[in-house]
Amino acid sequence: QVQLVESGGGLVQAGGSLRLVCAASGRTASTYTMAWFRQAPGKEREFVAAIPWSAWSGGGTAYADSVKGRFTISRDGAKNTVYLQMNSLKPEDAAVYYCAATSSILIARTKDQYALWGQGTQVTVSS
Repeated sequence: QVQLVESGGGLVQAGGSLRLVCAASGRTASTYTMAWFRQAPGKEREFVAAIPWSAWSGGGTAYADSVKGRFTISRDGAKNTVYLQMNSLKPEDAAVYYCAATSSILIARTKDQYALWGQGTQVTVSS
């Protein structure tokens, strides 16, 4: 029903910033929560941040402890777009970042709760 496309990844030096963009197309009426996950080589896909898609949705924003204070998730409902502003990037932040959507009205931190996924965008951080 909804197709997600990530962009904004690239190569950045440690301490630098990037802004990831997730554009949603199609019918988004059943989408209640959007999230960013990431997966580094040899590691499982892990939760990064989540935000309610609709204004009426509850739960608020949520962040993984590893990115709290450095990353900010935001949305633009009119543009069907979710952003992830990443500041003070560290080499351990390097991963493929995925945008995901779920029909859950509550913030979800587990991968199994997200039914729709984008193709991912690569973030590389050099030391």
